[in-house]
Amino acid sequence: MTLLKIARMGHPVLLKTAGIVENVADPAIQTLIDDMIDTMHDAGGVGLAAPQVHVSERIFVYYVPTSRLEEGEQAPEGVQVLINPILEPVDDEVRLRMEGCLSIPGLRGWVPRHARVRYQGLDRTGSPVSGIAEGFHANVIQHEADHLDGVLYPMRMTDLGLMGFDTEVSRFLTPDTILGRSEQ
Repeated sequence: MTLLKIARMGHPVLLKTAGIVENVADPAIQTLIDDMIDTMHDAGGVGLAAPQVHVSERIFVYYVPTSRLEEGEQAPEGVQVLINPILEPVDDEVRLRMEGCLSIPGLRGWVPRHARVRYQGLDRTGSPVSGIAEGFHANVIQHEADHLDGVLYPMRMTDLGLMGFDTEVSRFLTPDTILGRSEQ
C-alpha cells in the first residue's frame, strides 16, 4: 500500500467534476481504493474522495466511528467504499454540522447539510449498494460526494463567520453560540 499526497484547497483537481468509473474490477482502481483507505487512516480522517488524492474518479471511502453516532442512529461498520454514488435528500430537513476536511487542514466550519439522504452506487466489487443515511453518516457521505462534483465545504456555508481554526472553533463556535448567531 502507498500513502497518497492529499490535494489542498486551491489545487484545480478539487474543483473539477470527477469522471464515472467504468471498470470497478480494474486492478488500478482496486489499488487506488486500498491506497485511499490507508491514506485516510494515516491522515486521521473519516472520509476521502479520489479527487483529494489527485485522481478525478467518482470514488470515495469513509467510515462512521461509533463515537460519532447519534442516539438511535444506525450506520455501516468498518470502512465503506462508494463508487459512482448518487445521493438525494429524503426530505427538506437541514441541520448545521461541524465539518473539517483533509484538503483544508487546520480549519473547521458549521455547514448546512440534509439530515437524511438516500444513496446508491457500487461497492468495490461492483455490487450495487443503497440505503438511507442520517446523522453523522449522512454528513460524511454528502461531504465526500461534494468532492466528486468539485465542491468544498466552505462553498456550502451560508455564514463564513461560522468557520475558523480548529483550536478556536472548539472553544468559541459551539452549538450554543451558533444558535444565537443563526437566529439573528
